[in-house]
Amino acid sequence: MLFPCTRGRKSSREKILDAAAELVGEIGAGRLTLEAVAEKAGLSKGGLLYNFPTKEALLQGMIQRLIDNVAAEKEEIRKRTPPGRNLEARLCTAALLKLCSGQMKETANGMLAATAENPRLLDPLREVIRETLRSFKDTSDDLDAALVAWLAVEGLNSFEMHDLSPFTTEDRERILQAVDRLLAKGIAE
Repeated sequence: MLFPCTRGRKSSREKILDAAAELVGEIGAGRLTLEAVAEKAGLSKGGLLYNFPTKEALLQGMIQRLIDNVAAEKEEIRKRTPPGRNLEARLCTAALLKLCSGQMKETANGMLAATAENPRLLDPLREVIRETLRSFKDTSDDLDAALVAWLAVEGLNSFEMHDLSPFTTEDRERILQAVDRLLAKGIAE
């Protein structure tokens, strides 16, 4: 499931973001129209415009929701993760790996095309990346290991999101085990 379930009925905003995510996965962000999103969400165009007055606002909302979902996943993982070395890096890498699966992958990949046309859409993500680096610098027992692990997972995500990965399932598991060992033991000097 791409987005966390909430109790009760979904808000119009959630319906719109769900519909937009589906459409971006199917046709890409470049071909996305507000009319198509409103229709898929089962709302009037006015209802959509009330929540997202422009396509750019809708795309910003989608990017923010991707960021929020990764942050929420990180906090869920935190609840099940014992303390230890490089905790924030372990949480971050585990949450980022969720980005590679299912509709979230399709949505993120589709959003990439939109950001090529409007790089400002990535400003919130740039801030998250800067904050992640600050967090690693402040909390890591082995900053080198945290940075290398983070870059490895981001590289793997990039390969997988663009369907460029040369890795088998076994290779991928081996890489993830190496990342775990690196974060647990650090880089030997």
